[in-house]
Amino acid sequence: MCVAFPGKIIAIKENLTAIVDISGVQREVNLGLLDGDVAVGDYVISHIGFAIHKVEKKEAEESLKILNDLLKEPS
Repeated sequence: MCVAFPGKIIAIKENLTAIVDISGVQREVNLGLLDGDVAVGDYVISHIGFAIHKVEKKEAEESLKILNDLLKEPS
C-alpha cells in the first residue's frame, strides 16, 4: 500500500525535474510521466521519485491539513 500526499512545486529544472515541498520536506521528482503542463506553485502526487498526478490546490491543502493533524497527534 502506498500513502501519498501532495507536494507543491517550488522550482522546475531544465531536465524535466522539479523540487517539490511536502510540509517542509523537499525532494527532487521527475515530471516526465505527467500529461499536460505544470508550473511553480502547482501541486503533484509523486511516487518513487516521479510525479504521477497533478492535483487541485484545494484538494492538496485538505490532504496536507490531514497530514499535519496526524503529525500533531501524541503517540
